[in-house]
Amino acid sequence: MNMRLLPVVIVSLAIMVLASCGVYTFTPGGQSKIKTIAVERFENRTAEYGLEDVMTDQIIDAFIADGNLKVVSRENADAVLNGILTRYDRRAHDPDENDLVTSYAINMYFDITLTNPADNTEIWSEKLTQIGVYQLETQSEADGQQAAIGLLIEAIINKTTKSW
Repeated sequence: MNMRLLPVVIVSLAIMVLASCGVYTFTPGGQSKIKTIAVERFENRTAEYGLEDVMTDQIIDAFIADGNLKVVSRENADAVLNGILTRYDRRAHDPDENDLVTSYAINMYFDITLTNPADNTEIWSEKLTQIGVYQLETQSEADGQQAAIGLLIEAIINKTTKSW
């Protein structure tokens, strides 16, 4: 290589490296315009009474704990989260070597939508299925429900605040 070109190559490489060092964010398209969120009371289209309140309260608590979005009323929100529990079933899960059922799986099916309240446009919408497994001897169906709801909350938080 020609020694006179070496400084030019070094300076060119340095410029390329420095030019690539900009603001880095995990939010698509740079900083998100969503700073506040309202969580509407979930709808429950199943016979499992009371789950709508449990889900709504735990999702609000999770957004507060996460801290990326401030939970506010619908009137003050940049985004509104709506959810529907559309189906619920309980099935035997993973029988032991004697074909005895020792655990059950709770399957919960949801339609989740995040909208912009200013113009009622959809930011994202997804059908989610969450499964919570519980052991018959040591746990209850409520434990399986909690496991499924925990997975739902994780999916919603990730989709809303950590989408890449």
